[in-house]
Amino acid sequence: MSPRKSPPTDPTSPPADQAQETLLAMEAALRQKIGEAPEGSEEKRHLQELLSLLSGQKTPEASKVLTPSFASILEEMGVPMIRSSRRLDFGAMERAMKDRMLEETARTLESRLNEEITRHPAPFLCPACGRPLQSKGMKSKTFMTSFGEVTLRRRYGFCRSCRKGCFPDDGRLGLDATGFSPEVQYLAGLFGAETDFLEASTLLFCAARIRLPEKQIERLAKSLGELIDQDEREHVDLEPHRLPQGPLYIGMDGTGVPMQSRETAGRKGKQKDGSSKTREAKMIDIWEANTQNEQGIPIRDPGSVSYSAAIESASCPDVGRELSDFARRVEREATRRGAAQARQIVVIGDGAAWIWKTAEYLFPGALCIVDRFHAKQHLSELSHALFGDSPKAEEWRHCRYEELDEGRMDDLLKEIGIYASRFPEAEQCRTYFQNNRERMRDPEFRARGLCTSSGVVEAGCKSIVGGRLKKSGMHWSVSGANAILALRCTIKSGRYESFWERKASQWAA
Repeated sequence: MSPRKSPPTDPTSPPADQAQETLLAMEAALRQKIGEAPEGSEEKRHLQELLSLLSGQKTPEASKVLTPSFASILEEMGVPMIRSSRRLDFGAMERAMKDRMLEETARTLESRLNEEITRHPAPFLCPACGRPLQSKGMKSKTFMTSFGEVTLRRRYGFCRSCRKGCFPDDGRLGLDATGFSPEVQYLAGLFGAETDFLEASTLLFCAARIRLPEKQIERLAKSLGELIDQDEREHVDLEPHRLPQGPLYIGMDGTGVPMQSRETAGRKGKQKDGSSKTREAKMIDIWEANTQNEQGIPIRDPGSVSYSAAIESASCPDVGRELSDFARRVEREATRRGAAQARQIVVIGDGAAWIWKTAEYLFPGALCIVDRFHAKQHLSELSHALFGDSPKAEEWRHCRYEELDEGRMDDLLKEIGIYASRFPEAEQCRTYFQNNRERMRDPEFRARGLCTSSGVVEAGCKSIVGGRLKKSGMHWSVSGANAILALRCTIKSGRYESFWERKASQWAA
């Protein structure tokens, strides 16, 4: 075997004596930091490992990567750097420098906020009744911010009228009883709405270096969702940037959410014993579709979809009675989206009676359309009930599809009716098509360039509800599910920033 050749000399590398000086300087800096580090700490262990690595490789080659600049960074920051074979771990350096910068920023933020409280104090008045507070001195509290923990000294006062104590400076700073800054709450809501709370905790630390345990993410996300749910009821302003340019589509649907046993006690369901394990979350989606693809099928306008959902009653109102909770939700969302200004409102649903009655009550002039995929699903299920998996089933199904697509409802009902006396499934299917006949004029709807499918609604149920609330092992309370739905719908509808702007305005008032 031939001897290993020496690596070529790098003309940019420092001479050997300079490299030796660099390593000695780094060792000295490391020894100093090791002496300052707490005994038995993780930091001390990492520093000792790095010292042993440096001591064992005092070669000119090491100077190519262990430069004086790195030694000065190490000495200045006082944090462990990971070094693999003859190469610095850039990722470890980056994370360590970021952590150090966050620490320094937290200290600066702490100093500035305490200075602000001292120099520009808020009126020493009770935020509830507006009366003067009795001073009880200064009290300190540590808050978690996006830069780390900061300790603030705030004035504490007692209101003799309300018989409660409070910190009048907190409102102006946007602080509340949670002990978390607005930015931390913002991020916790964002991650908590997107995925399960354990994964949200991990992602929050990886992305923002904020350490929040799973339960704390859950509490913050649900609390924020409850505030958003209340905000959604109170702010029903028209969104001028979303005024409809064409037909405004309103879709309604429902999907089951797995619940805790106490939430389904005594409720009828689809289990073998007649019990239920789920509650239905009802959703409204509103969108526009003013362009068409090459086949002439309307395409949803990008960014036009908004959502609102909750587990609540959609019982259809009688004349003179108040609207159901869900009907009020539909009314609020339609108001925000400019339904009153739309030249045409199109309501798309799967054929459920509560959808059409809600639409009739709220939008008397709306055009109602049964989603053609749901209609075809009914025909597919009937063909299987009549003929099983035989070729006859496929042939019969395709013939009925054609009759539906061509608007030949008399022929369709006649063919289904042939089996109605012998198969209860056929009788149910016939009733479904008879009740929704006027909403299945597909040739007419397509000629007018209208959507005839509820793909947006189905996708909304799967992504907004199913993608978050129906993961393996999840069981919700009604209040918890509704809080996360409110949070998730607000984010997906592009309204999260607006909510925080209103919240900031309340703090400043």
